[in-house]
Amino acid sequence: MSSPQESRRIAPHATPASSIGDSGRTTRLPMELLSEQAHRLVVFSTVALVLWSFALMLDSFVMPWLWSGWIRNWRAISLQLCGVAGSAVMYWHLRSASTSIERKSNAGVAMMLMHGAGIAAFNAWAVPPAGNDILRISWICLLILIFAMIAPSTPRRMLIASIIVASFDPIAYSIAWLLGGRALNPAYVFVITWPSYACAFVAVVPARVLQRLGRRLREAQDLGSYHLIERLGTGGMGEVWRAEHRLLARDAAIKLVRPEVLGARDENEAQRTLKRFEREAQATAALSSPHTIQVFDFGITQDGIFYYVMELLTGRDLESLVREFGPLPPHRVLYLLRQVCHSLADAHARGLVHRDIKPANIYACRMGLEYDFAKVLDFGLVKIQAGSKRGREAETLATRENSTPGTPAYMAPEVILGDAEVDRRADVYSLGCVTYFLLTGELVFEADTSMKMLMQHLHAQPVPPSQRTELSVPRELDELVLACLQKDPRQRPQDAGELYQMACQVHIRDEWNSDEAKRWWRTHLPQLSGPLKVSDPRRDAAEAVTM
Repeated sequence: MSSPQESRRIAPHATPASSIGDSGRTTRLPMELLSEQAHRLVVFSTVALVLWSFALMLDSFVMPWLWSGWIRNWRAISLQLCGVAGSAVMYWHLRSASTSIERKSNAGVAMMLMHGAGIAAFNAWAVPPAGNDILRISWICLLILIFAMIAPSTPRRMLIASIIVASFDPIAYSIAWLLGGRALNPAYVFVITWPSYACAFVAVVPARVLQRLGRRLREAQDLGSYHLIERLGTGGMGEVWRAEHRLLARDAAIKLVRPEVLGARDENEAQRTLKRFEREAQATAALSSPHTIQVFDFGITQDGIFYYVMELLTGRDLESLVREFGPLPPHRVLYLLRQVCHSLADAHARGLVHRDIKPANIYACRMGLEYDFAKVLDFGLVKIQAGSKRGREAETLATRENSTPGTPAYMAPEVILGDAEVDRRADVYSLGCVTYFLLTGELVFEADTSMKMLMQHLHAQPVPPSQRTELSVPRELDELVLACLQKDPRQRPQDAGELYQMACQVHIRDEWNSDEAKRWWRTHLPQLSGPLKVSDPRRDAAEAVTM
């Protein structure tokens, strides 16, 4: 893991050598801008199709109907038919063809050249200019400017393509003369074509603007050695992105937290908040249980955004798992409970209290060849107990004034009351609520407002889970859950380690194991249980870490 000082630097994203300019800066546009450009090219091809079709109908049907003396110009009609066909093919290619975004962007330049050639041919053969008409300006000027605004390429490519398109008019006039057409005064040709060359140089301006925008976007999406790929989700504490390590090609999940999200009132408070996050990331990274989310890196960007890099998980959080497939059988619940206890026991032994244990923060994952491998996530509200070594160093996010961390449906009574000495037994209570939910598919206490729910956690006695589900819940598991839900912390298991021992002593006739888990995943989540694939930054994101 890199040091905080190293992780605060914004590292450039690895780029193919062909896209690096002489200055060492990348000239290739980011995928986000290329994707947006592809959409605009579809609009451009649609407009071109409509204009060529309108001109074709005008020359073929409307003008002969309005003016009996109108003679159809078959050269113009032939060129218009070519323009309609070319625009239609380009529209199909941009909308339907299974080609990469880069190729579609290159096709946009080809489309510009195609329309420029058609306009020049139309000017030279279909609509020959009057001898003294020196004020006419070619439609190629408009083509260059519109294309530069809609889909600019890199500055060099844009300049070269624009000069070529601007040259089509004099080339077309020259070919027409060689084929027996009327010779035009070179001064006349210069006057009607120089605006096109002027537009060719003007077209470089939006291309340079887009290149700078792309560079800033790429820099904004590079955090340490990781490049942001796509956003996976948002929550109250920030947002999570799928990212790729620029050297190892390893996928990861990056959580971004802005100081204002945490209610910082000024710059000093924001800095203190970020310092607390840094200490908590270090504390979380120190946890060694395989059932705790791994933290690879963390740091603060130049914009003051705190981020930390976690492993990307393939699986489902327990809340969505129960919502989709219903309550879990007791032997599977016990299998997952023991793993979660293993993670929290490691944290409790190091003086850390999670304070936000809930089904959404626990994942059932596929890890290599193992299925139903539990992972505990989001230690963002972790509390460092005063008695621990780290607890003597500084306050944490859990100690902020006027804050009640946690989720009401899984909040221990002492947390609701705001007791100063909230310890690891609060996690035990929350884990009891989670186990209750897994067994029944229902919350321990149902209420139409958060306040009513909190009051029930303070005063109401829970109904045993066996009485709220059709599944057969063993008496020992019933008693374990009710022990965790005691109002008085002294009557609960005193930490996750003790709860783990109790869970290991609960014996169920049909024990859940890895083979049963594998069969369940292949039946219900076949898309996540297939052959393992090499990481590809362009593939669709799997079910991954959320908030």
